[in-house]
Amino acid sequence: FSFLQERLRYVLGLLLLLHSTDSFYVPGVAPINFHRNDPVEIKAVKLTSSRTQLPYEYYSLPFCQPSKITYKAENLGEVLRGDRIVNTPFQVSMNVEKKCEVLCNLPNKPVTLTVEQSKLIAERIREDYYVHLIADNLPVATRLEFYSNREEEEKKKEKDVQFEHGYRLGFMDGNKFYLHNHLSFILYYHREDVEESQEHTYRVVRFEVIPQSIKLEDLKADEKSMCTLPEATGSAPQEIDPTKENQLLFTYSVHWEESDIKWASRWDTYLTMSDVQIHWFSIINSVVVVFFLSGILSMIIIRTLRKDIANYNKEDDIEDTMEESGWKLVHGDVFRPPQYPMILSSLLGSGIQLFCMILIVIFVAMLGMLSPSSRGALMTTACFLFMFMGVFGGFFAGRLYRTLKGHRWKKGAFCTATLYPGVVFGICFVLNCFIWGKHSSGAVPFPTMVALLCMWFGISLPLVYLGYYFGFRKQPYDNPVRTNQIPRQIPEQRWYMNKFVGILMAGILPFGAMFIELFFIFSAIWENQFYYLFGFLFLVFIILVVSCSQISIVMVYFQLCAEDYRWWWRTFLVSGGSAFYVLIYAVFYFVNKLDIVEFIPSLLYFGYTALMVLSFWLLTGTIGFYAAYMFVRKIYAAVKID
Repeated sequence: FSFLQERLRYVLGLLLLLHSTDSFYVPGVAPINFHRNDPVEIKAVKLTSSRTQLPYEYYSLPFCQPSKITYKAENLGEVLRGDRIVNTPFQVSMNVEKKCEVLCNLPNKPVTLTVEQSKLIAERIREDYYVHLIADNLPVATRLEFYSNREEEEKKKEKDVQFEHGYRLGFMDGNKFYLHNHLSFILYYHREDVEESQEHTYRVVRFEVIPQSIKLEDLKADEKSMCTLPEATGSAPQEIDPTKENQLLFTYSVHWEESDIKWASRWDTYLTMSDVQIHWFSIINSVVVVFFLSGILSMIIIRTLRKDIANYNKEDDIEDTMEESGWKLVHGDVFRPPQYPMILSSLLGSGIQLFCMILIVIFVAMLGMLSPSSRGALMTTACFLFMFMGVFGGFFAGRLYRTLKGHRWKKGAFCTATLYPGVVFGICFVLNCFIWGKHSSGAVPFPTMVALLCMWFGISLPLVYLGYYFGFRKQPYDNPVRTNQIPRQIPEQRWYMNKFVGILMAGILPFGAMFIELFFIFSAIWENQFYYLFGFLFLVFIILVVSCSQISIVMVYFQLCAEDYRWWWRTFLVSGGSAFYVLIYAVFYFVNKLDIVEFIPSLLYFGYTALMVLSFWLLTGTIGFYAAYMFVRKIYAAVKID
């Protein structure tokens, strides 16, 4: 019991450390100071919908355009996410109010939407699209106020405020479509402390919008492009009829408010959108359960093993022991190389590559260097790290291939460098063709695809070869017992030793440990939320590694006790059992949480999910395999073999 208390104390200490890391982040850019009247540029990022999963660029719809459209140069991560950051005609100046201004066209010449454009806008409104703008790198958010289920007296006092990313393009009422054609921007600034003689400087710390739909007739505009908004009660919304041309005005207003929020913590509003309390509870819950189970498992395995080894090493009654069943009986076959050693070592090499990449990315993100403010940084870092970790992947694959008596190292290195990345590239290419067909900005442009191919064959492939060469030249892993010439016959196995039963049993514990985190990651990917809880994720990753290793050791121990020495492939497959549960959870999430109905969005969802499941299987399979391999070498080194 004292052992468990020690573990709990250690876990709580680690949690406190992670919590302090979680709330701190190094912003991706230096603060910009504005003086009064300085222009604050409003840019558009993209249009997104969780119903179609297809982002579109801002000017794919007939919004008002500036005289010259300029796109921001983007990093790899932004391109892969479908961001196309572009300037807009909104004129906003620091701390200067605007009551109401017409955006483009003179008031006496409203914007006329053709039937095609009207159809497109109505379609996008029906698909529940959101528009994403940024000001000084801060994304726009819509404030949602609602009463929580508190007591009646408290209800009158305070509302709960939540923010959603972007603003809705429009809304539907019955079968009619209404467009949000008036945007009320509310920008918050923080006044910086300066010396008395100097002019005040301001920093943008929050960017909100209240979208409104106002009919053309109700917007009273004059020749100077100024307009007056109607009273809230008497105005009718701007309908878009997809069967005919529509006339409307795009207008906006700007309101500035002073705020106490410092520049360094300006992202907090966006990042406190989900309930952290539940998160804490579930994480502590899974940590305690996993450590408790691992403690019990370790104790059982260690006690059983000690008993086994003590029995096997008794010199005098060696004849009795040899008649018993048990893992010692298969000592002459346990290190017999499996079938397809090249493919096994290649997959494990890719698993090592993934493991190194994920570990470094989560650790760096936990220190706050990949915060949401540096857009696309996470994706870019992950891509480059995967390429550079090819050295380690190649080294481990090469050494294992040599241990498994492989000779064709060049072919093995090529297999390691192309097998998993080739599958990923193939699936992404097919999905990309469908996205291209939909003219979505989520489609990877051809030059980017060529650049990725050049990175793969110009950086990753040579590095894998380099690692493989050194791994293959290095001394192979030292197996403590010799392999017999003639393979032993394997007795008939019980039903519960079946591979599929093993996969189902082995997947439960690791999946249970990371189940809650999976929900937040899926929300971030499929519902355009920000994911920032990397402190939690790091802890979950450690739990995952521990639980995968232990389950794998238990499974291989049972298998060897049943005198089945074909453990190489089986351990790799069974340890990745939690990937099967991730797949089931993905299907459950698709049915219950997302209302995707069309074919292409569903194809995208399941295509990307297949990639996630494959990568997760490689990762957990590799962790389990290496744990089991170390365990098998340890136990056979501990018994005396004649």
